[in-house]
Amino acid sequence: MRNFKFILQYEGTRYQGWQRQETTDNTIQGKLEKLLSLMCGEKVEIQGSGRTDAGVHALAQVANAHMNTDMTAEEILEYMNRYLPEDIGVLSVQEVPERFHSRLNAKGKTYRYRIINSKIPHVFLRKEAHVVTEDLDVEAMEKAAKYLLGTHDFKSFTSAKKGKKSTVRTITDICMDKEGDVITIIYAGDGFLYHMVRILTGTLLEVGLGKRKPEDMEEILAAKDREKAGMLVPAQGLTLVEVRYQ
Repeated sequence: MRNFKFILQYEGTRYQGWQRQETTDNTIQGKLEKLLSLMCGEKVEIQGSGRTDAGVHALAQVANAHMNTDMTAEEILEYMNRYLPEDIGVLSVQEVPERFHSRLNAKGKTYRYRIINSKIPHVFLRKEAHVVTEDLDVEAMEKAAKYLLGTHDFKSFTSAKKGKKSTVRTITDICMDKEGDVITIIYAGDGFLYHMVRILTGTLLEVGLGKRKPEDMEEILAAKDREKAGMLVPAQGLTLVEVRYQ
């Protein structure tokens, strides 16, 4: 049994997220497993570095799978790109040590959230961005973001139900860039909770709209209460940019 690492990109608009589901085969994981199982002639399970939600995109999702095959990594790459749908692409295939696990070995991730701040439609960006027609104060959003840097309990910024898993995470950088009427927010950290980036973005947008003050972030973090944070912004603006390993 050989272990292979995949770097994938996908446009997630028409999929029900990464994770396979019993009620539909329209997931990224489901499409990949079906193809790899056909290729190997036996059931193959693929593990992703994380479970992107329905409608979320990826520039460089990382996954791995243990497979019985005599094919080279280059042959697997060619086979997958020949038969996968056009909105899923494989950037690389590499044979890795047996113990490599795309999720458990990940040390950090980077996400991008894109906002169109305009009343004029952006036809070609519509599947990759969230539209906000009201004027946004980006400077206030940047001030608010500084309160989120570092290690905190981000319980206020997740939709996950109560559980035993820690909600402490470290955000190393939040960078905002405004080019014309497109605002891009880049989040880098050691890991992100369920819906965390989308709730962080929704809260920063409320600051940009004047509904909150930048310093409110301290109070929201301290509250450890989802009800204190902002809205959950739509999935289509979110893209997984990078998964980092040691």
